[in-house]
Amino acid sequence: MAKNIMFMGTGSSVGKSLLTAALCRILNNNGYTVAPYKSQNMALNSFITKDGKEMGRAQVVQAECARMEPQVEMNPVLLKPNSDMGAQVILMGKAAFNMDAMDYHAHKPKLVDIVVSAYDSLAEGKDIIVIEGAGSPAEINLRDNDIVNMGLAELVDAPVILIGDIDKGGVFASIYGTIMLLEPEEKKRIKGFVINKFRGDVELLKPGIEMIEEKINIPCLGVIPYKRFVIDDEDSVTERFDNQSEGLITIGVVYLPHLSNFTDCTAFEMHPDVKVEYYRNQRELQLANPDLLVIPGTKNTIDDTGHLIESKMADEIRRMHDCGVPIVGICGGYQLLGKEIRDPLGIESNKGSIEGLGLLNIVTTIGEEKRTVRTTGKVQGKFMGMELLDMIVEGYEIHMGESEALGNSKSFAILEDGTVDGVIAEDGTVMGTYLHGIFDNDDFREKIIEAIRAKKNLEAGPVAFDFKAFKEEQYDLLAETVETNLNMKKIMEILEK
Repeated sequence: MAKNIMFMGTGSSVGKSLLTAALCRILNNNGYTVAPYKSQNMALNSFITKDGKEMGRAQVVQAECARMEPQVEMNPVLLKPNSDMGAQVILMGKAAFNMDAMDYHAHKPKLVDIVVSAYDSLAEGKDIIVIEGAGSPAEINLRDNDIVNMGLAELVDAPVILIGDIDKGGVFASIYGTIMLLEPEEKKRIKGFVINKFRGDVELLKPGIEMIEEKINIPCLGVIPYKRFVIDDEDSVTERFDNQSEGLITIGVVYLPHLSNFTDCTAFEMHPDVKVEYYRNQRELQLANPDLLVIPGTKNTIDDTGHLIESKMADEIRRMHDCGVPIVGICGGYQLLGKEIRDPLGIESNKGSIEGLGLLNIVTTIGEEKRTVRTTGKVQGKFMGMELLDMIVEGYEIHMGESEALGNSKSFAILEDGTVDGVIAEDGTVMGTYLHGIFDNDDFREKIIEAIRAKKNLEAGPVAFDFKAFKEEQYDLLAETVETNLNMKKIMEILEK
């Protein structure tokens, strides 16, 4: 049976996902067959496996770091919030039901068999499983029925490493407070702690480390320096929306209230000549001057369309279009660019229907069946003046609506199963597609950048950017940074418990 180790945090967004990913790459580099595991994940960034199942994007990054094909057993329970109080519950990659927070908490004991079965299946043939917790194990109001933190650690008998984020402030208090709120048997599981995102001279931190080690009788296993890695984020708790990047070319992204799969723009963020900006309100859109505007996916298209209209952001998007800014809508962003979105079954809203932005000649109907598939297709026409006919693109679909093209609308692509995807507006300035990951296709993305260069009279860029190679470089940089600053000898001793 595989050995295991588990990362828990003093709170959300302390670096559990990236440290899990880093350890997967470190262990794999050292010859171990390793797999990541997170029993329950709440995220709107998801991915479709080869067999058409949906899982959290963070576990995909971790699988790639482990040099494994992502599989749904790595994330058997995925929660996708669709309101302030509720979420769609995805079990073993398939949408199961919608449930509010209180009902879901009561339902969790029924998921234990699913969680354990997925773990056992994943552990077969592996040397090590690196487990990620969620939030904090010190959420004492959630301890009953827990299946993702200490409850899971008990189920699979995992030793725990606690992570504290010093960049948030109060790291020693958060570590001490977390430990003190645990039950005696739970404290025994914690074999060490890590201080993450440290800026400065570590010598200045040592007196505090020595004092906290004495108070909790648990050793510090490392201080990880603060670095910004260009790696897909788990969810919208991220620094990438701060608009701090620079570049000759600007890709603008509309920040929707129920934003999902914003990782579709990660490939642009990795490009050396491109900066990506996120616009949250009308004022930011008024001041913006992007070379391309992307409207990404959303978990609630009707509500987010209403938000764009009520906030006047829709007016600014139309203004940009009238000024010649090309626009790409992906999944929900594609739907809201159409003439109307209908929800006759009340799946997303009780509004029944809502007018879209009217920039694409389509009507979308929300249905009960969720389409989850990875696919390839051939592009059918021009966009931004680029001739893209028969260019091969690949991506994945995650949506519950079907869009009907009206009139003589030009399809974006013909898919491998013979169906069509998306629409390109007659003037070639607006494009919609259901394919997540469309910009991960090097040829397609570079064609867009080439068209922008030509429009701005910029010189031709360097050799086409290799997205997959850059991702691997970032994974290796992450692993090198963590391995240099983590007590790997102690980690291996803990694994050999």
